[in-house]
Amino acid sequence: MKRLILAISLTLLGAQAQISAQEVLRLSTTTSTENSGLLKAILPDFEAKTHMKVHVISVGTGKALELAKNGDVDVTLVHARAAEDKFVAEGHGINRRDVMYNDFIIVGPVADPAGLKGSKDVINALRKLVASKAKFISRGDNSGTDQMEQAYWKEAGVKPTGSTYVSAGLGMGEVLTMAAQMQAYTLTDRATYGAYKAKTGLDVQVEGDAKMFNPYGIIAVNPAKYKDINIRGANSLIEWMTSAEGQKKIADYKVDGQQLFFPSYKK
Repeated sequence: MKRLILAISLTLLGAQAQISAQEVLRLSTTTSTENSGLLKAILPDFEAKTHMKVHVISVGTGKALELAKNGDVDVTLVHARAAEDKFVAEGHGINRRDVMYNDFIIVGPVADPAGLKGSKDVINALRKLVASKAKFISRGDNSGTDQMEQAYWKEAGVKPTGSTYVSAGLGMGEVLTMAAQMQAYTLTDRATYGAYKAKTGLDVQVEGDAKMFNPYGIIAVNPAKYKDINIRGANSLIEWMTSAEGQKKIADYKVDGQQLFFPSYKK
């Protein structure tokens, strides 16, 4: 019995040592990459190949960049190009690469009380939505989606007021759920909508405008600012996600047969 206990103890100690010795890579990313299921589908292949463990922190783009700016993560994967460029220009990040893209869409109840169905002009559609006094749910969290939405309202020159506009301060999946419960409209990335379509029953009302293009970029945190940054791991993830293997994994990921993200590079 003593030998058995000793053997078990040694095995547990060995396992703990192996876990502690495993290289950890901290990744901040948007709720869309997490809610869609993409990262859960593709990261295990990277982890198996590199023997790293990726710790994913899923928040809005604004918060994801803030975590990177503070050195709380090693690498960030987001979708707000102007904010990404500013982040790099200010010296917080290096080695930014395009990774993938999809598009934004406006979704809402099948009944479509604002009469938006079939529109390919997002600005005119939003003006029409305001005139109809239909309810709109906003992310309200400074995410990439929220930043794009606010830019659309600015260009439209109008915005819902009072009870017709709800600023949720929540992730995309939660906002889609709210929109379904409240029979309201919202702006979403197509990937998260695809993952939540069956749960919400929301319908695509506005799509196809070039203004709704939604590219994603990956950036390593600048090790010159924080000496403990795992820059080797960050660059390894960047190289893998933009490699032929990583790009194929992104392209192959589907929900109900629908491709949710499109690789930036044709490999």
